[in-house]
Amino acid sequence: MITKELFDLSGKVALITGGSRGLGLQMAEALGDMGAKVAISARKQTELDSASSYLAAKGVEVLTIVNDLSDAASRPDEQLVSSVLDRFGAVDILINNAGMVWGGAATDLTPENWRKVMALNVDACFRVAQTVARKSMIPRKSGKIINISSIAGLGGPRPDGEIFAVAYNTSKGALITLTQALATEWGKYNINVNALCPGYFPTKLSAGLAKAAAGIAKVTPIGRVGGEHDIKGAAVFFASEASRHITGQALAIDGGGSVVILN
Repeated sequence: MITKELFDLSGKVALITGGSRGLGLQMAEALGDMGAKVAISARKQTELDSASSYLAAKGVEVLTIVNDLSDAASRPDEQLVSSVLDRFGAVDILINNAGMVWGGAATDLTPENWRKVMALNVDACFRVAQTVARKSMIPRKSGKIINISSIAGLGGPRPDGEIFAVAYNTSKGALITLTQALATEWGKYNINVNALCPGYFPTKLSAGLAKAAAGIAKVTPIGRVGGEHDIKGAAVFFASEASRHITGQALAIDGGGSVVILN
Protein backbone atom coordinates (compact mmCIF):
# COMPACT_ATOMS: atom_id res chain seq x y z
CA MET A 1 0.00 0.00 0.00
CA ILE A 2 1.27 3.46 -0.92
CA THR A 3 1.77 5.49 2.24
CA LYS A 4 -0.64 8.25 1.28
CA GLU A 5 -3.35 5.61 0.79
CA LEU A 6 -3.15 4.84 4.49
CA PHE A 7 -4.71 8.25 5.17
CA ASP A 8 -7.39 8.03 2.47
CA LEU A 9 -10.95 7.99 3.85
CA SER A 10 -12.81 7.73 0.56
CA GLY A 11 -16.11 5.91 1.02
CA LYS A 12 -15.89 5.94 4.83
CA VAL A 13 -18.72 7.28 6.99
CA ALA A 14 -17.84 9.43 10.00
CA LEU A 15 -20.18 10.44 12.82
CA ILE A 16 -19.04 13.46 14.84
CA THR A 17 -21.03 14.54 17.87
CA GLY A 18 -20.87 18.24 18.65
CA GLY A 19 -19.77 18.70 15.05
CA SER A 20 -21.41 22.01 14.24
CA ARG A 21 -18.64 24.31 15.49
CA GLY A 22 -15.23 24.53 17.13
CA LEU A 23 -13.05 21.44 17.17
CA GLY A 24 -15.92 19.25 15.98
CA LEU A 25 -16.29 21.25 12.79
CA GLN A 26 -12.51 21.27 12.28
CA MET A 27 -12.46 17.49 12.44
CA ALA A 28 -15.52 17.14 10.22
CA GLU A 29 -13.79 19.28 7.61
CA ALA A 30 -10.57 17.28 7.90
CA LEU A 31 -12.27 13.90 7.45
CA GLY A 32 -14.38 15.29 4.62
CA ASP A 33 -11.25 16.61 2.91
CA MET A 34 -9.90 13.06 2.97
CA GLY A 35 -13.00 11.66 1.30
CA ALA A 36 -15.28 10.68 4.16
CA LYS A 37 -19.03 11.20 4.23
CA VAL A 38 -19.78 13.12 7.40
CA ALA A 39 -22.70 13.07 9.83
CA ILE A 40 -22.64 15.82 12.45
CA SER A 41 -24.93 16.25 15.44
CA ALA A 42 -25.66 19.18 17.74
CA ARG A 43 -28.51 20.62 19.75
CA LYS A 44 -29.20 23.65 17.53
CA GLN A 45 -30.46 23.38 13.96
CA THR A 46 -29.21 26.87 13.10
CA GLU A 47 -25.63 25.93 13.93
CA LEU A 48 -25.96 22.66 12.02
CA ASP A 49 -27.28 24.53 8.98
CA SER A 50 -24.30 26.87 9.04
CA ALA A 51 -21.85 23.98 9.39
CA SER A 52 -23.58 22.03 6.63
CA SER A 53 -23.33 24.95 4.22
CA TYR A 54 -19.66 25.40 5.06
CA LEU A 55 -18.85 21.73 4.51
CA ALA A 56 -20.99 21.34 1.41
CA ALA A 57 -19.20 24.30 -0.18
CA LYS A 58 -16.00 22.29 0.19
CA GLY A 59 -17.52 19.28 -1.54
CA VAL A 60 -18.21 17.25 1.60
CA GLU A 61 -21.32 15.06 1.69
CA VAL A 62 -22.89 15.87 5.03
CA LEU A 63 -25.86 14.78 7.13
CA THR A 64 -27.02 16.94 10.04
CA ILE A 65 -28.90 15.56 13.04
CA VAL A 66 -30.46 17.60 15.84
CA ASN A 67 -29.72 15.63 18.97
CA ASP A 68 -29.39 16.33 22.69
CA LEU A 69 -27.10 13.69 24.15
CA SER A 70 -27.62 15.01 27.68
CA ASP A 71 -31.23 13.75 27.63
CA ALA A 72 -30.43 10.16 28.55
CA ALA A 73 -34.02 9.13 29.20
CA SER A 74 -34.95 9.50 25.52
CA ARG A 75 -31.99 7.33 24.39
CA PRO A 76 -30.63 9.94 21.97
CA ASP A 77 -27.79 7.58 21.04
CA GLU A 78 -30.28 5.19 19.42
CA GLN A 79 -31.91 7.95 17.39
CA LEU A 80 -28.55 9.40 16.39
CA VAL A 81 -26.98 6.17 15.18
CA SER A 82 -30.15 5.00 13.46
CA SER A 83 -30.31 8.27 11.50
CA VAL A 84 -26.78 7.74 10.21
CA LEU A 85 -27.38 4.09 9.34
CA ASP A 86 -30.60 4.96 7.53
CA ARG A 87 -28.73 7.46 5.34
CA PHE A 88 -25.32 5.85 4.85
CA GLY A 89 -25.70 2.22 5.91
CA ALA A 90 -22.71 2.11 8.27
CA VAL A 91 -20.58 4.06 10.73
CA ASP A 92 -16.89 3.51 10.07
CA ILE A 93 -15.60 6.33 12.27
CA LEU A 94 -17.04 7.77 15.47
CA ILE A 95 -15.70 10.95 17.04
CA ASN A 96 -17.17 11.53 20.51
CA ASN A 97 -16.70 15.29 20.67
CA ALA A 98 -19.81 16.70 22.38
CA GLY A 99 -19.02 17.97 25.85
CA MET A 100 -19.44 20.70 28.41
CA VAL A 101 -17.54 22.42 31.21
CA TRP A 102 -18.68 23.78 34.55
CA GLY A 103 -16.22 26.15 36.18
CA GLY A 104 -15.97 26.97 39.85
CA ALA A 105 -14.43 25.87 43.11
CA ALA A 106 -14.88 22.23 44.11
CA THR A 107 -16.55 23.27 47.36
CA ASP A 108 -19.23 25.16 45.42
CA LEU A 109 -20.09 22.50 42.85
CA THR A 110 -23.61 21.16 43.32
CA PRO A 111 -24.53 17.49 42.80
CA GLU A 112 -26.77 18.55 39.92
CA ASN A 113 -23.97 20.34 38.09
CA TRP A 114 -21.54 17.48 38.71
CA ARG A 115 -24.07 15.07 37.23
CA LYS A 116 -24.68 17.28 34.15
CA VAL A 117 -20.98 17.26 33.28
CA MET A 118 -20.60 13.54 33.83
CA ALA A 119 -23.78 12.75 31.91
CA LEU A 120 -22.59 14.43 28.73
CA ASN A 121 -18.80 14.04 28.95
CA VAL A 122 -18.73 10.39 30.04
CA ASP A 123 -22.13 8.68 29.99
CA ALA A 124 -23.14 9.93 26.54
CA CYS A 125 -19.77 9.03 25.03
CA PHE A 126 -20.11 5.49 26.29
CA ARG A 127 -23.70 5.14 25.09
CA VAL A 128 -22.92 6.40 21.58
CA ALA A 129 -19.83 4.18 21.32
CA GLN A 130 -21.81 1.19 22.60
CA THR A 131 -24.63 1.75 20.11
CA VAL A 132 -22.28 2.30 17.17
CA ALA A 133 -20.34 -0.82 18.10
CA ARG A 134 -23.46 -2.97 18.44
CA LYS A 135 -25.19 -1.78 15.27
CA SER A 136 -22.28 -1.30 12.88
CA MET A 137 -18.70 -1.85 13.94
CA ILE A 138 -18.86 -5.24 15.66
CA PRO A 139 -21.02 -6.90 12.97
CA ARG A 140 -18.68 -5.55 10.29
CA LYS A 141 -15.54 -6.22 12.39
CA SER A 142 -14.13 -2.81 11.61
CA GLY A 143 -14.17 0.63 13.16
CA LYS A 144 -12.36 3.67 14.49
CA ILE A 145 -13.51 5.43 17.65
CA ILE A 146 -11.93 8.70 18.72
CA ASN A 147 -12.87 10.13 22.11
CA ILE A 148 -12.12 13.83 22.58
CA SER A 149 -10.67 14.12 26.05
CA SER A 150 -8.44 17.03 27.13
CA ILE A 151 -5.11 17.69 28.77
CA ALA A 152 -7.37 18.55 31.71
CA GLY A 153 -7.93 14.81 31.95
CA LEU A 154 -4.24 14.25 32.66
CA GLY A 155 -4.34 15.99 36.05
CA GLY A 156 -5.56 18.96 38.01
CA PRO A 157 -5.35 22.65 37.10
CA ARG A 158 -2.55 24.99 38.09
CA PRO A 159 -3.03 25.88 41.76
CA ASP A 160 -2.32 29.53 40.97
CA GLY A 161 -4.82 29.61 38.12
CA GLU A 162 -8.07 31.53 38.00
CA ILE A 163 -10.19 28.73 36.54
CA PHE A 164 -11.09 25.51 38.38
CA ALA A 165 -13.34 22.83 36.90
CA VAL A 166 -13.13 19.68 38.97
CA ALA A 167 -16.01 17.91 37.23
CA TYR A 168 -14.54 18.65 33.80
CA ASN A 169 -11.08 17.40 34.77
CA THR A 170 -12.56 14.27 36.32
CA SER A 171 -14.81 13.54 33.35
CA LYS A 172 -11.99 13.91 30.84
CA GLY A 173 -9.78 11.63 32.91
CA ALA A 174 -12.59 9.08 32.98
CA LEU A 175 -12.86 9.34 29.20
CA ILE A 176 -9.21 8.34 28.84
CA THR A 177 -9.82 5.27 30.99
CA LEU A 178 -12.98 4.48 29.02
CA THR A 179 -10.88 4.67 25.86
CA GLN A 180 -8.43 2.14 27.26
CA ALA A 181 -11.17 -0.21 28.47
CA LEU A 182 -13.03 -0.21 25.15
CA ALA A 183 -9.78 -0.65 23.22
CA THR A 184 -9.05 -3.74 25.30
CA GLU A 185 -12.49 -5.26 24.86
CA TRP A 186 -13.11 -4.43 21.22
CA GLY A 187 -9.68 -4.99 19.71
CA LYS A 188 -10.75 -8.50 18.71
CA TYR A 189 -13.35 -6.91 16.44
CA ASN A 190 -10.72 -4.82 14.64
CA ILE A 191 -11.99 -1.66 16.35
CA ASN A 192 -9.36 0.91 17.28
CA VAL A 193 -10.28 3.19 20.18
CA ASN A 194 -8.06 6.20 20.90
CA ALA A 195 -8.35 9.60 22.55
CA LEU A 196 -7.24 13.08 21.58
CA CYS A 197 -6.38 15.46 24.40
CA PRO A 198 -6.44 19.06 23.16
CA GLY A 199 -4.89 21.86 25.14
CA TYR A 200 -6.30 25.37 24.87
CA PHE A 201 -8.02 26.13 21.57
CA PRO A 202 -10.05 29.37 21.29
CA THR A 203 -13.57 27.92 20.99
CA LYS A 204 -16.95 28.70 22.53
CA LEU A 205 -16.47 25.92 25.08
CA SER A 206 -13.14 27.36 26.24
CA ALA A 207 -14.30 31.00 26.31
CA GLY A 208 -13.73 31.16 30.06
CA LEU A 209 -9.99 30.78 29.46
CA ALA A 210 -9.72 33.50 26.81
CA LYS A 211 -8.09 35.99 29.18
CA ALA A 212 -5.49 33.39 30.11
CA ALA A 213 -4.55 32.56 26.50
CA ALA A 214 -1.43 34.72 26.45
CA GLY A 215 -0.20 33.15 29.67
CA ILE A 216 -0.86 29.66 28.36
CA ALA A 217 1.10 30.40 25.20
CA LYS A 218 3.98 31.76 27.28
CA VAL A 219 4.49 28.48 29.14
CA THR A 220 3.95 26.30 26.06
CA PRO A 221 7.15 25.11 24.32
CA ILE A 222 5.84 25.96 20.85
CA GLY A 223 4.81 29.38 22.14
CA ARG A 224 1.21 29.54 20.95
CA VAL A 225 -2.25 28.12 21.58
CA GLY A 226 -4.16 25.80 19.26
CA GLY A 227 -5.18 27.10 15.85
CA GLU A 228 -7.88 26.32 13.31
CA HIS A 229 -5.96 23.46 11.67
CA ASP A 230 -4.07 21.99 14.63
CA ILE A 231 -6.34 19.06 15.47
CA LYS A 232 -7.03 18.02 11.87
CA GLY A 233 -3.95 15.88 11.24
CA ALA A 234 -4.31 13.88 14.45
CA ALA A 235 -8.01 13.27 13.78
CA VAL A 236 -7.29 11.97 10.28
CA PHE A 237 -4.48 9.79 11.63
CA PHE A 238 -6.66 8.09 14.24
CA ALA A 239 -9.58 7.80 11.78
CA SER A 240 -7.52 6.16 9.04
CA GLU A 241 -5.62 2.94 8.40
CA ALA A 242 -2.43 4.82 9.22
CA SER A 243 -3.20 4.10 12.90
CA ARG A 244 -4.30 0.48 12.38
CA HIS A 245 -1.75 -0.82 14.93
CA ILE A 246 -2.46 1.84 17.57
CA THR A 247 -5.24 1.55 20.14
CA GLY A 248 -5.96 2.63 23.70
CA GLN A 249 -3.75 5.71 23.42
CA ALA A 250 -4.28 9.33 24.48
CA LEU A 251 -2.48 11.92 22.35
CA ALA A 252 -1.98 15.43 23.72
CA ILE A 253 -2.39 18.24 21.18
CA ASP A 254 -1.19 21.16 23.25
CA GLY A 255 2.05 22.52 21.80
CA GLY A 256 3.96 20.58 24.44
CA GLY A 257 2.36 22.32 27.41
CA SER A 258 1.58 19.08 29.25
CA VAL A 259 5.25 18.02 29.33
CA VAL A 260 6.52 21.15 31.07
CA ILE A 261 7.65 20.68 34.67
CA LEU A 262 6.59 23.59 36.86
CA ASN A 263 9.37 24.85 39.09
